[in-house]
Amino acid sequence: MSTVKKIPAGFHAITPYLSVVDAVSAIKFYQQVFGAKEIGRIAMPDGSVGHAELQIGDSKLMLAEEMPAWGNQSPATLGGSAVGIALYVDDVDSVFRRALDAGAKEVEAVKDQFYGDRSGTLTDPFGHKWHILTHIEDVSFSEMQKRTDAMFSSKG
Repeated sequence: MSTVKKIPAGFHAITPYLSVVDAVSAIKFYQQVFGAKEIGRIAMPDGSVGHAELQIGDSKLMLAEEMPAWGNQSPATLGGSAVGIALYVDDVDSVFRRALDAGAKEVEAVKDQFYGDRSGTLTDPFGHKWHILTHIEDVSFSEMQKRTDAMFSSKG
């Protein structure tokens, strides 16, 4: 008899689960922009997406059509999102540009950051915030603190 793993194969302990308006379009956007591969989806009786799983890089992303009656609301209904998803990619500039071309809105332009990443922030067409990053330098927390202190002391 086999033992069932407490965390399913291919998953991490934390997996984002997004609520969206128009899940079919969201899946297409994540495929086009982030190279997501659809693992599977469950259709509701009305044909909407009740649950879908995508693979982006080495991580999974779950999403579903918003269902307010079940407490499942999208950023469009809530008026925004307080949560951001960090996505590491090989080429932040090209992925960011592709996202903007596909309808995302720039929040912060791509630039080299004090913490060792080149990154930019955007909001996808479904209201979710993404921090797109490419790691360019290994920086310890103590060095990050020094850089933070210097950055804020110069703004004094």
